[in-house]
Amino acid sequence: MISQLTKHERNLAGFTFLVLLCLGVAMAAAGRDDLLATHGWIVALSAIAGIVALLRGYDAPEPSPARLSEYYDDPSKVGIVLTLIWGVIGMAIGVWVAALLAWPDLTFDAAWASYGRLRPVHTSGVIFGFGGNALIATSLHVLQRTTRARLPDQFSPWFVLFGYNLFCVLAASGYLIGVTQSREYAEPEWYADIWLVVVWVVYFLIYIRTLQRRKEPHIYVANWYYMAFILVVAMLHIVNNLAVPVSLGHAKSYSLFAGVQDAMTEWWYGHNAVAFFLTAGFLGMMYYYLPKRADRPIYSYRMSIISFWGITFMYMWAGSHHLEFTALPHWVQTLGMAFSVVLLVPSWASAGNALLTLNGAWQKVRDDAVLRFMMLAAIFYGLSTFEGSFMAIRAVNSLSHYTDWTVGHVHAGALGWVAMITFGSLYALTPWLWKRPALYSARLVEWHFWLALAGTVVYIFAMWNSGVVQGLMWRTYNDSGTLSYSFIDSLLAVYPYYIARTIGGLLFLTGALIALYNIVMTIRMPVPVSSEAASDIPLGLRPATPIAEAGE
Repeated sequence: MISQLTKHERNLAGFTFLVLLCLGVAMAAAGRDDLLATHGWIVALSAIAGIVALLRGYDAPEPSPARLSEYYDDPSKVGIVLTLIWGVIGMAIGVWVAALLAWPDLTFDAAWASYGRLRPVHTSGVIFGFGGNALIATSLHVLQRTTRARLPDQFSPWFVLFGYNLFCVLAASGYLIGVTQSREYAEPEWYADIWLVVVWVVYFLIYIRTLQRRKEPHIYVANWYYMAFILVVAMLHIVNNLAVPVSLGHAKSYSLFAGVQDAMTEWWYGHNAVAFFLTAGFLGMMYYYLPKRADRPIYSYRMSIISFWGITFMYMWAGSHHLEFTALPHWVQTLGMAFSVVLLVPSWASAGNALLTLNGAWQKVRDDAVLRFMMLAAIFYGLSTFEGSFMAIRAVNSLSHYTDWTVGHVHAGALGWVAMITFGSLYALTPWLWKRPALYSARLVEWHFWLALAGTVVYIFAMWNSGVVQGLMWRTYNDSGTLSYSFIDSLLAVYPYYIARTIGGLLFLTGALIALYNIVMTIRMPVPVSSEAASDIPLGLRPATPIAEAGE
């Protein structure tokens, strides 16, 4: 890493690490609670590790002009490995959390091992650690190929990758210690939020600066989705985390919102985080890697643009459907319900566009498990978006709200859509980046595919059944007008489904472990001589991704 930086960039990296070291020491010294002091030491130790790495390679020769004329893929390579590590950690904790609901004694009488602390570690580890690193790694790769332009410098992508993962570590450790903003999404501390804004602005500038330098006049649609993901997530994060700290020496802060305004802000953030972090970014991934793997142009490029604007506009108004039957004004609830139903049109346009792109390539889907991952992701995307629109209807929401049906819906999207398209993209990308002829083991990809599919189906069917049982039992009244079942009755009724959910999660985790092993072994494979020669092709001569429509 250090040897790839120019002298100026090494100086900039050194200055950055020194600033972080000073901030970390100041946090540790001024911290009036355990969390701030602990995070101060984490920041300081991270900065020291960076300084040591910088000093070890500081006198390395500057990169040659030939090296600076090639695509800069090393941040993407590290991002792939971090994606898989966070995925395994987050999914393992998810299995633990699911097991806690079936066997509560697994807390081991330790506060950090309680459900309330582990659950946000699972969700943030999988969504932000696994999903966020996957988006950063793939977006930097896609950006260069579709613009035929190298990243503007070598330092900023490393800063984004290092800074983002530092934020993930701060968030996860804060959850385990037990200090958050105590809101719906258990947001991390105020100083971690500020740090993420700095990192995210640099990430956005990488995109803008590369697009300015592009040699391909057309901005490919995948970049539209990636840019929407970066820009809107920044806006959501800033507004939702507006807070006033107790003092500069305390990790605790208080939100500027309260009451129903706080709930509306939370779900405006929450649903649009689903829209632009877990949907738009991964649609950008799908629109590049699925056509490339299938060796087919997108079925309809115009449809991809129309669905982009439909998703971008309509998702913004749908968050209030999470607050039906609450104190939120009725017209706002109805507005969210209406936009949620209409949102099905652009969502299915994207899912259909992906599946129609495979016309003429279904024999590849049959034989190639990597492409099958992407195909299955598109199917689950269509299913989960239909379910989301259906659950937003007030009559359906009265049954599903607060039940495990919502958990099943979320994981249909998270496991079936987000994880499947991520694994498929990483399987396709790894041999390309490391210039290997193929993955280490195609048979292991097959095993992973079927384990992931089985785990997803077991999980979501368990939660669908559990949710419907809960909803029906909670709304059943006897002749005297009182509830027929107590909460304990409903809990006993769904207990078998909680065991099934744990089994489904364990199957999915096993597949993720196989993916980590397979990709690490692929990286360790020897490089063929022909691939080394191919890497010397001048950047301007590399072909861009196919963007023509089928039939044009």
